[in-house]
Amino acid sequence: MLSLSNITKKYGSFRVLEGVDLEFTRGVYALLAPNGAGKTTLIKMLTTLIHPSGGQILWNGDDIVHLGASYRSILGYLPQDFGYYKNQSPRKFLEYLGAVKALDRRTAIIRTDRLLDLVGLSEVADKKMRKLSGGMIQRVGIAQALLNEPKVLILDEPTAGLDPQQRVHFRNLIARLSQDRIVICSTHIVSDVETIANHVVMIKDGAIWANDPPAQICRRLEGKVYETSDIQAVYEPHLLLTQRQDGTTTVSRFFSEADCSLLATRVEPNLEDVFLWAYRDQA
Repeated sequence: MLSLSNITKKYGSFRVLEGVDLEFTRGVYALLAPNGAGKTTLIKMLTTLIHPSGGQILWNGDDIVHLGASYRSILGYLPQDFGYYKNQSPRKFLEYLGAVKALDRRTAIIRTDRLLDLVGLSEVADKKMRKLSGGMIQRVGIAQALLNEPKVLILDEPTAGLDPQQRVHFRNLIARLSQDRIVICSTHIVSDVETIANHVVMIKDGAIWANDPPAQICRRLEGKVYETSDIQAVYEPHLLLTQRQDGTTTVSRFFSEADCSLLATRVEPNLEDVFLWAYRDQA
């Protein structure tokens, strides 16, 4: 189990996170918040790239700072931007990182072949990485995070550069990987996590605003989300969430504390509604 106890992080007088308590067990956890809310700071502390200003992060009861290399050996990490050698192929790059991670050569070769197939890059395994698309490079990054068969897999904005089809493939992959490990996925793209996350952790004003299954978080807006094709007729105070086209008609989705059932159709709230409502002051 990976746990955070009363974690605080500050830079000078500026406090990024304060009093964060979390527990991670097997499954997918989504860190969902706008850019600048503290997701990457939390990720960097979980990977020991930076240390908390206060509190402890524990792996099975032991402080990860004191565990050092033994903790990092069970960690897989994909940062937002990872470095790679443009003239290397995905195969050579992964075999090289296998050596960096102290895998014997035979194990590195076997895992490299398996992971390239897993992320759908077998056909370009020997092509120079400078010739690959951004989405392919991102999939190489996902593969390298899995090389040491980590017990804790941390992904920071992992779907950046992926097209819609690749993102679906990624979500299916993460669902499979989470069956026997902790997967922590930091993102601000709601659709990436809504269908696969066991828990969604939302950070607001440096603290944990929500830490629940997606369905439970959505219940916060139960009975308060509506749709209408005539938003101008809604005179009650409301928050416009999204708009979509239905043929030639614009359908507006909105939140209101007041009962608007005579003016609009009440609908089930989704995680995007909650995200837009929770961070309405941070747009």
